[in-house]
Order: sequence, then structure tokens, then C-alpha cells
Amino acid sequence: MAILAALWMAGQRVAGKVVSDSALPTATQHLVEIRASQINSCAYCTDMHTKDAVHAGETQVRFNLVATWREATVFTEAERAALELTEQGTRIADATGGVTDEAWANAAKHYDQDQLGSLVALIASINAWNRLNVITRQPAGDYQPGQWG
Repeated sequence: MAILAALWMAGQRVAGKVVSDSALPTATQHLVEIRASQINSCAYCTDMHTKDAVHAGETQVRFNLVATWREATVFTEAERAALELTEQGTRIADATGGVTDEAWANAAKHYDQDQLGSLVALIASINAWNRLNVITRQPAGDYQPGQWG
């Protein structure tokens, strides 16, 4: 089991590097990571990604409002499309049809094919990390920006 876990984590880190180096805006990446982590109640990832976002120059106001992005005026239309796709891609079990055609089309309107691929990979990856950390009950609060890369 330890070998499988190590291989999975190594693969996740490589996939994460591909996404972080992609043309998907860094601010969008942070917003997606924070929102999925909030939905999944992953305290460890919420702590990590909010701290990394601030370290990268994100404003406190924007990440404070991620959970209420629909009513907030601080997000671009592209970021809203990414957040909608994140929510629907994270809450798959809550919808009978998964991600709606409208959410997909809206994201595709704002992101090119490479960015959209990175967005989907990021949503899948953060959901996997959230589940790993929630299942293993990882504590939150001690993360330092850049600690994992």
C-alpha cells in the first residue's frame, strides 16, 4: 500500500506542476483550489491555498468572498465561469446530469482548449487531494506558503 500511495502522490505532484505551469491564470487556479476545498470541507487544503493565494498577491477581499462569488463584484466573468465549473465538477453527486451544458459552454467561452484542459485537470486534482486529506484527517493551520513546492 505504501508504494501505491507514493506513486499516486508523485503522479499528483507532476500533474499539479503541469497545471501550475499552464496558461490558466494563476489567480484562477487559486480560486478553484480554494472553492473546491471549501465545498469538500478540507481544512488543510483551504488553509494551504488561501495562504498560497495571499503569498502570490491575491487580495484578502477576493479570497474571503470565494464562497459567495455569485453575489460578489470582485471576480471577472472568466473567474465566475471557472468557479461555476468547479462547483458543478465538485458536487457531481448532487446533480443528476453532472456538469451542465451551460456551465461547460460558459467556461469554454472564456478559456481556450489548453486552459480548459488545465481547468478540468485542476478541478479533478484538488478534489482528489481534498478527499485524501479529509479521509486521513490532516490538521490545518501550520502550513507555510510554498511549503510543498
